[in-house]
Amino acid sequence: MRTGRRTLAVAALAGALALSMLNAPAAQAADTGITVSDIVVNDGKPIVVGTSKEVEPSLSFDITLPSGYSTDDPGRYEAYPFIYRGSLRTATDTGENFIGPGSYTCYEESSKKASCEGNLYIDPHPSQEHVDSNSDATTWKVAVALRLFKASGDLKAEEYETRSKTVQLKRAAKATVNASPEPVTKGKKITVTGKLTRANWSTKKYGAYSGRTVSLQFREKGADSFRTVKKATTSSTGALKTTVTASTDGSFRWVYYGNTTTGRATSKADYIDVR
Repeated sequence: MRTGRRTLAVAALAGALALSMLNAPAAQAADTGITVSDIVVNDGKPIVVGTSKEVEPSLSFDITLPSGYSTDDPGRYEAYPFIYRGSLRTATDTGENFIGPGSYTCYEESSKKASCEGNLYIDPHPSQEHVDSNSDATTWKVAVALRLFKASGDLKAEEYETRSKTVQLKRAAKATVNASPEPVTKGKKITVTGKLTRANWSTKKYGAYSGRTVSLQFREKGADSFRTVKKATTSSTGALKTTVTASTDGSFRWVYYGNTTTGRATSKADYIDVR
């Protein structure tokens, strides 16, 4: 459990956060003096997104405030990381190719420092435009949004700072499996089929993923782990098919290990009774 007094809790959709900045009164684009450090997105792992389910990758970061500001008064400042691709100016001016926090909470470490944790918010729904093109499956850059407010509540200064960190967004993949006949006589052939598909962010549907090498794995009855017994390549329709010799009871599954644009996919296990 986190220690330290909670000083700021934000619970809002990324789009609302972006709009709050886009619609704010004009302010001096100058150094706010706020430092955002130790940014970690999704524990450093790629973010995999499908066609309909909202994704909330973990987010953590630290804030250090400038002179004249205190964590006791969180309404006087705003600071959070976001990810973007393409032009930073376009992302912050229009919200296009911009993904911000869904919610986060900051905990006071001292009067000048706070430690924050929460999540980014990615909604593949067409209305959100978070991932509306397959070209979004690429490397996104990390930046921070910083704002200072006057005692009156008016915006004093705001800025956007880029970071050297990057985050990989990937299209989700799915795999299916079927082993037959069931049951099967020992020494006879088992035909294992399946299909590999991946998310199409343009159509919001899963489509065939052809030309991919997929591993067929087997786990004997009573064993703790699967082992790869064969590999196959998906057809133009994403179909998988191979044969193996029946030797003992156990389960088969297909595993695709992913690539730079597509996440890993593991089918459910199909149990075969060998007699």
